[in-house]
Amino acid sequence: MRAPRVIFDIVLLALYLVAANPALTGVPFHEYLGAGIFVLMVAHVVASGEGLGGRGRWAQRVLNGALLVALAFCVVSGAMVSGTLLPSLGFYATGYYFWGPLHALSAKVLLAALLVHVVLRAPGALAVFRHREAQVEKRVSG
Repeated sequence: MRAPRVIFDIVLLALYLVAANPALTGVPFHEYLGAGIFVLMVAHVVASGEGLGGRGRWAQRVLNGALLVALAFCVVSGAMVSGTLLPSLGFYATGYYFWGPLHALSAKVLLAALLVHVVLRAPGALAVFRHREAQVEKRVSG
């Protein structure tokens, strides 16, 4: 891992945590931020170079698959219940009583899988920062 990628990941996580609370942001901002985060998460997967078929162990691939499926369900169901984003594009979806509960469930599964992902990746991210700190201390003292 490199520091710029770790910083990108931290920013992405912070944006997700803001978007995951529509009571805090309001529904319109939640919808637009969620769409933007989806694009950034795709960039995150591409930048990580792992995806589903990466070098990781099978458990990591299963977790990545669960994250991908939960994200896909969350984005699609979120678009289908959209009260701002979809209508602004001139579309309206029916079936709120199907899409609403699916969006709530997939958001909870996404959050749970994301927490596991963060816990598993945190040691690597901390190692990057410790290495950078050691380099700075070495430059200052030497």
